[in-house]
Amino acid sequence: MRDFSYLRADSVEAARNAAALPGAMLLAGGTTLVDLAKCGVAEPSAVIDISHIKGLDAIDVSAGRAVIGALAKMSHVADHAEIKGRFPAVSEALWQAASAQLRNMASIGGNLMQRTRCPYFRDPANFPACNKRAPGSGCSAIGGVTRGHAVLGTSEACIATYPGDLAIALVAFDAEVHLGERRLKVEDFFLAPGATAEREHDIRPGEVITAIEIPGSAAARRSTYLKVRDRQSYEFAAASAAVGLELEGDGRTIRDIRIALGGVATKPWRARAVEDALRGKTFDEATVRKASELTMDGAVDHGANHYKIELAPRVVARAILKLGETA
Repeated sequence: MRDFSYLRADSVEAARNAAALPGAMLLAGGTTLVDLAKCGVAEPSAVIDISHIKGLDAIDVSAGRAVIGALAKMSHVADHAEIKGRFPAVSEALWQAASAQLRNMASIGGNLMQRTRCPYFRDPANFPACNKRAPGSGCSAIGGVTRGHAVLGTSEACIATYPGDLAIALVAFDAEVHLGERRLKVEDFFLAPGATAEREHDIRPGEVITAIEIPGSAAARRSTYLKVRDRQSYEFAAASAAVGLELEGDGRTIRDIRIALGGVATKPWRARAVEDALRGKTFDEATVRKASELTMDGAVDHGANHYKIELAPRVVARAILKLGETA
């Protein structure tokens, strides 16, 4: 870890000005930045502490939306009564992420900015070739051990999996990220690697995440987050799904459905083909399972991660059927 300067920002404006400096990185809960610095991936020349900026930890929920401040703690959002009532998938995604200690420290904005857990990315001493760290150097994962790697949204430059849970639920329900003058759909905030694997987020120099806004909807109120992993806790998803469901008045016809995938793609992945196949259809197990087969359209495996192509449709179907049982 190299030496760096430290600045405590007392306002959003001060944070933005400091964040525009070359080599500057923001510090909120520290659970991502400290990790990356210890393993030699992050080498900031300046650390801008935004954890003391007042007002950025507010959680405001109404019938039409939820606005969650960037400095709100993961555990506080997960346990918020109105989040649990109006956006249960968001609460469930947060509860299933990380350990209790990390949830009590990590901020919502920092959670969105977390970087991949690809072991090749996080071990520069043994694997210098990584296009996320050193653009143009290659991808050590391709041809390596790939059990945890992505099968959707990959490129010749990178097959690293996006590791988070919260963003999967946010993408399913068309949430936006507030960046000051700009607002972006969370889905657009995350970038697939293409030829520029080093760019994971559409955030510009001098921009700071101030809040996340989630539109309210009937599908968001009847929603769930299902996470399948190698062990029950403190583990990243092998495949996960955030699903929301709204039925017509007859209780049988699907009016609206929202589906996003985690653990299988280079970014939070919206399963629009499955949504389109189910809207207007009668809700029954056979229809759900057939539509869920579209989950992996366009998937490309790299050997050991082939199981995800079979697992993800089952996770999606199971999450949808779970919601149907509450009708």
